Parts: sequence; structure tokens; C-alpha cells
Amino acid sequence: MNKILLLLAFLLVTLHCQAADPRFTVIRIDTEHEELQLFLRDDTGKGFKRFDQLKTWLAARNKQLVFAMNAGMYHASYAPVGLFIQNTEQLTALNLADGWGNFFLKPNGIFLLKKSGPQVIESSEYPALARDVLLATQSGPLLLRNGVVHPAFKPDSNSRLKRNGVGVIGSKAIFVISEQPVNFYEMAIFFRDTLHCQDALYLDGSISGIYSVELNRNDATVDLGPIIGVVR
Repeated sequence: MNKILLLLAFLLVTLHCQAADPRFTVIRIDTEHEELQLFLRDDTGKGFKRFDQLKTWLAARNKQLVFAMNAGMYHASYAPVGLFIQNTEQLTALNLADGWGNFFLKPNGIFLLKKSGPQVIESSEYPALARDVLLATQSGPLLLRNGVVHPAFKPDSNSRLKRNGVGVIGSKAIFVISEQPVNFYEMAIFFRDTLHCQDALYLDGSISGIYSVELNRNDATVDLGPIIGVVR
């Protein structure tokens, strides 16, 4: 019965958020009640790359993938560009370098999970907060930090893509994907003014996709690097 009630609550929240702004689909994950994990490669070292492959791998272990989303930027080898911690194990290091592209549009940030709950932080803050991290993925740019929109974002920017990101409120990780092309400013404002997040991180664009049992959706369009998901 508890699982049924959680599923109904999950659906109601999702539908409510979709109705609030049809440009975006929103999935709220309460990390106190749901098992949120990061995935990159299977136990043979082969990258998952697609939601279906991750789903099949989990099913062979008597687990069900109920939600998934691409979870940060990656190289041509599908290795994460920045920090990646899976099941408390650091697979790639924090990246504070300067460079070209969205990942390096400072300030960039990290989504992480501890027993105390999820956080979105600026990348440079991570060393002081690195203890007891269960999972972490670094991406960029940071959409919001303490309610402040990234200074490089412009309301009239014509850089419009399908995009996805994650924000946090208390124990909830709030995942968002746009259903039409949007610019960075529009996405940041949606997180802040509609979802009331103070901190949010951009995960990627163009390749953005979700897998959701509840929404009967599987955006299998391109191969992916890091994937974040809920497992039951």
C-alpha cells in the first residue's frame, strides 16, 4: 500500500508541474524514500549509453529502473568531463580548469547526494564538502546559486535548445527537461520562480532525454555518458 501511495503522489506532482508550464516536464524525487543512483559502466567496464541497456542490466539483478535522465557532460569516450562519484567511489576527479563550452562557463556546479540530502553547489565549494558523498556529478553552467541567476545568461538570448537540469528543495531532487527549445535564462527562471528552487544545475542540451515508467516515456535518441536514475 505504501508503494501505491508513493506512486500516486509521484504522478500527481509530475502532472501538476507539467500543467504549470507546458514547456517543461518536471520529476520530483524524494531522496528519503527513493533510491537515486548514478550509472556509467556495467561490471565489465562497458558503458550503458542507453536507458534500455541500463534497464536490462538492472532487471537481471532483480531491480527496476523507474526513472532516468542524462546526468552531465562527457567526452567522446563517454567519460565524464568533471567530478563523478558513483556509490561513494570517485571515478573522475573534480575539474576546475578553464576551457570552451557550457561545462566551463563559470560558475559551473555539482549535484551531489549525502545522507543528509541532495545539494547543488558551485564547483569551487566542493573540496570543503567532499566528505561522505554518496554520489556526485559535475556539469555546467550553474543555473542558480542562492537564488541568483548565472551572470552570463541573457533573457533575449537566441541560443535555444532542448535542455535538462536539476534543482533541489530539502530532500527532493527536482529534474526538469524542456519540451521545446529554451535558453538558459528561461530555464533558470523556471527553476527559481515556478519551482521555487534556490540552487539548480544545467546538465546538458540537445541530447537531453528521460526514461519514466509513470509517463510511459523513453527518449532513446543518442548514446549517453553519465545517467542518473531511480531504482526499485
